Amino acid sequence: MAMVMTKGRNCVGLDIGSSGVKMTVLKSTKGGLRLEAFDHAKLPPETIVDGALMNSTAVADAVNTMLGRNKIKQKYCALSVSGNTVIVKKIRLPLMTQEELEESIQWEAEQHIPFDIQDVFIGFEVVAPKTEQGQMDVALVAAKKEMINDYVAVCHDVGLEPLVVDVDAFAIQNMYEVNYGYHRGETVVLLDVGNTVVTMNVVTDGVTMFTRDLSLGGSDITEEIQRQLNITYQEAELYKMGGGPGMASDEVLPQEVESIIQDKAEDMAHEIQRSLDFYAATAAEEEIDKIAVTGGTAAIPSLVRTIERISGVPTEVINPFRKIDYDERQFPPERIQNWSPIAGISVGLALRRTNER
Repeated sequence: MAMVMTKGRNCVGLDIGSSGVKMTVLKSTKGGLRLEAFDHAKLPPETIVDGALMNSTAVADAVNTMLGRNKIKQKYCALSVSGNTVIVKKIRLPLMTQEELEESIQWEAEQHIPFDIQDVFIGFEVVAPKTEQGQMDVALVAAKKEMINDYVAVCHDVGLEPLVVDVDAFAIQNMYEVNYGYHRGETVVLLDVGNTVVTMNVVTDGVTMFTRDLSLGGSDITEEIQRQLNITYQEAELYKMGGGPGMASDEVLPQEVESIIQDKAEDMAHEIQRSLDFYAATAAEEEIDKIAVTGGTAAIPSLVRTIERISGVPTEVINPFRKIDYDERQFPPERIQNWSPIAGISVGLALRRTNER
């Protein structure tokens, strides 16, 4: 889950999302991190539904293509998962050693996980080794074995060996830490606004306080444009991202497209705010200092502005390459800027090392 900076090579970061696959390769040098490769490929609709792999051939083909055109020889990769087959819970336990925790975590998981314990992989990490009450806070993660095995099988199909299976929320947390750092007393809400899921991670002092996956995303906007303008999904997707079929670059978007995007942005921002209100009701006194947004849908400027207006909290789009060195001849800055919204999870995964355990 959390990143441990040790020796060893960086894994290939492979973010298999519902609308596309993103891949990042980083190299750790004496001067810091360097970008070796970034690539992405779209997936056919319904390839992944609620985190479950419906069309593994399409994913394998996409990954294979990217490995080939970037001449990637590294065989070890890091994956991440999200959706309603993954559960993340913070639990409070009596103080115990790592060995005692490993022995008792299965029993603890049974008390907190609504799945049959035989059907899930369990992961855990101590996030607060000692609380004021003399206890410890542990992040408990459970993911359906069937889903993980499907993702791992795709990697094996293309000759990759997954060393790490992370959770989207924690991959983004690691990416943000490397690029921006966490400041004492600061509470940051990390939002990954994808095609079908918004992943929320509330982080205080660098520690996860609350996570939630919301079943909404960019496809809601695309489908509404498609429905109202009576056009294809692909045409609606182009309009959503600021272009359109046969449009010249200086043409203005149709007024109704702007209006649909704004209405949907309002709906999404209110849904996000409801989760923040829920968190605030359960938190002791943490004020939210900042909302940081990543994910393909974060590229829609009105969404970020709307989240900021409704939450009343400063909101910005994360640049996952902010502290990563790159050769501008190989990666022109405008290309890096275009990649930024979609690269967050894969960069977080590419930070993982081959000798982590």
